[in-house]
Amino acid sequence: MVNLPTRRFGRTELAMPVLSLGGMRYQQSWSDLSADQITAASQDELRATLEAAVAAGFHHLETARHYGTSERQLGWLLGEVPDPNRILQTKVPPQHDAAAFEAELQRSLRRLGIGSPGGPARLDLLGIHGINLPEHLEATLRPGGCLEVVGRYQQRGLIGHVGFSTHGALDLILRAIESDGFDYINLHWYFIRQDNRPAIDRARQHDMGVFVISPTDKGGHLHTPSARLQHLCAPLHPIVFNDLFCLSADGIHTISVGAARPADLDLHLQAVSLLPQAAGLLPPVIQRLEQACRDALGPAWLSTWQQGLPAWQHTPGGLNLPMLLWLHNLLEAWDLEGYCRARYGLMGSGGHWFPGANADALDTTVSAEALEAALADSPWRAQIPDLLRDLRRRLGGEALQRLSSAAQ
Repeated sequence: MVNLPTRRFGRTELAMPVLSLGGMRYQQSWSDLSADQITAASQDELRATLEAAVAAGFHHLETARHYGTSERQLGWLLGEVPDPNRILQTKVPPQHDAAAFEAELQRSLRRLGIGSPGGPARLDLLGIHGINLPEHLEATLRPGGCLEVVGRYQQRGLIGHVGFSTHGALDLILRAIESDGFDYINLHWYFIRQDNRPAIDRARQHDMGVFVISPTDKGGHLHTPSARLQHLCAPLHPIVFNDLFCLSADGIHTISVGAARPADLDLHLQAVSLLPQAAGLLPPVIQRLEQACRDALGPAWLSTWQQGLPAWQHTPGGLNLPMLLWLHNLLEAWDLEGYCRARYGLMGSGGHWFPGANADALDTTVSAEALEAALADSPWRAQIPDLLRDLRRRLGGEALQRLSSAAQ
């Protein structure tokens, strides 16, 4: 068994490996299938992936209640693929009805075999999954809310530490951290999206564990990188570059590896082997990526594009202009078309996970004049409608649904 480097996971005091095995890609289905619908082939693939991960030192396994069949399939294998250093985590969404939250929590514990004969004695980490809106935080922290439910299971020794995951706005993330109700945080932060850096810094001040989620998929669909991105990152694969970028940053303890098969671990392990050389490897790649961005978009745009953009709630048709113009930047600078198309399609259909609408309504139910009026404080108000039309032409036409209806 290989031992990946570990880092102290904040006040949990857990020795957290720098790579974690995430459960979003190894399951058979995003639907929560019954046990008799799980195929032997799917379970064999997961067994091989889990065995390879354990052998490589992936002691931290992370899944969620609404990752389809993930919890059920993983629970069947925990006893068959032992790991004395295992750190087990799942995530359960917050609910205003604490009894409904507890029922979901109990289902997760049963699926993972927590406290059952031959099963894990406890769930080491429980994440409140998707504190994306103020009402989610309120339902979690209020008297009689989700954290009080979790506390009862902690007293019984069935749950260790509690954290939260989020797609929420930065100010909400900071509020959750400041509550001191959580021991760790799962959040998004990687090269193409660094706006949550203040949350990482605040979490460090509160001695919280910091777990970067989905850096490969949400970090630009790096399993299938564009030719331009591959060229700019060379000699590193974009996955290796992004892993090094994340793991070299202050305050980050572990990053998620969403593996569907054993081979998916290889590039991430390569990145860890290169960590001692990161100070020399990263700067030239970052310089090329940033120069490509300047060449494609121009310094004037890059320094001012976010100025005067209203929040999506205050934009005609709910258009999420900060997100849409960020996608425009990714397309122009690094040709991340597959990633941008997926994100564009989720806007307006992904609920609070991907809030606000895409640009499909522009020139139909949303007039350019109304949009420009909402952009009165933007130095680019005259140009933005045409940028959105071009983005719609390149990315529009297909609405997507996030994961499964149960996960939204």
